[in-house]
Order: sequence, then structure tokens, then C-alpha cells
Amino acid sequence: MQIAATDALLVIDPQNDFCEGGSLAVAGGAGIMPLINRLADRFGRVILTQDWHTPDQISFASNHLGAAPFTEIEVAYGRQMLWPDHCLQGTPGADFHPDVAPTLRKALAVIRKGYNPAVDSYSGFFENDHRTPTGLGGLLRELGVTRVFLAGLAFDYCVRFTAEDAVREGFEAVVISDASRAIAPQTEAAARDSFRALGVVEIEADSLLG
Repeated sequence: MQIAATDALLVIDPQNDFCEGGSLAVAGGAGIMPLINRLADRFGRVILTQDWHTPDQISFASNHLGAAPFTEIEVAYGRQMLWPDHCLQGTPGADFHPDVAPTLRKALAVIRKGYNPAVDSYSGFFENDHRTPTGLGGLLRELGVTRVFLAGLAFDYCVRFTAEDAVREGFEAVVISDASRAIAPQTEAAARDSFRALGVVEIEADSLLG
């Protein structure tokens, strides 16, 4: 697959808390960082997203008496998964993983999300209310981007929701499967079903690096 001048690489949440040793670690998360760097080197436009939570974030199980992580509750905007505390603003867990430093140096922008304590945010385009934009869509249009490639963490949540919203916002979306990692097999399968339904393409990194 050829990379065009109107393409952008979106690197989703390559942060310490989503890697081994972090509070919401995704198995194999740190291992994809060198591959992401190789991919970023091929793209003229690279943008990162960053979870950026406050301690009173609605999605933290610790903020709901008796609630356990990985259970769901009903909130004003619908069903919300509860998570361990993670990616707290200004903490090492919210920092980008050190192995992704070359990609960070190349990034045109960092889109922070999830900083509103009343609304979680998976997608790089919208918070979980599906109404509050992050500014990513407008930035991509200003840059003349028509197709986005996605890599990062986690495949079945933030990568998935960003890819879905990319399509809804009028962009072509391509997920680089081996440059992403999922939290759980069931939600990984659900993400792939959604991708097929929406026309999100999945590829392996070799098709861009070969």
C-alpha cells in the first residue's frame, strides 16, 4: 500500500499506564513502540493522542462506592466501563512511553482527551458523549488529510473508537493491526466486526514498510 501526501498516521495513546507495569497495562503494549517509530518515519503527518485524566474522572471505579474495575455503570451519556485509575494528568503513567520518543519528536500535534471529569473519552475525535469534539477532525481537514492510518493502544477501545469516528467524519480509516494491541479477545473480535461493517480496513505494517 502506498502512503500518499494526504495520509496521516494517528498514534493512539502510547502511554506508560497502557504498557507493562502501568495501571491499565495492555499485554505487549511496550513491544509495538519500535514498529510505530518505523511507521512514523514513513509519514509526512503524524499526530498522537493522549489520555489526560483528572482524579475525579467518572470512569474510574475508585470514584464509585463499591464498584469494581471492568464493570459498567449507566451515566448521562449511556453505558460506561469503569477502569482502574490511569493516565492522571502530570504523572509518569500519563507520559508517553520512552520507546516512542522518535515518533513524538516528529508529531505535528498531541490531542489530549478525557480531561473533562464528567465524560470519558476513547475516540481521538469525540468524547464519549459523541458530541464534544477534540479538534482532531478540524485539524486533519486543515492539513488536507483524507485518509488516516491508526496504531497504538488499545485496539479494542481507543483505536477502535477513533477509527469508527474517522469514517463517520468522512475520512478513510486503516488500522495497522500488528502495531496495536487489544485488552481482551472478546472486545477485539467486536472491534473487527465493527470495522467490517463500517468499511475500516485492516492491514499489517509490512504492507507499508516492505
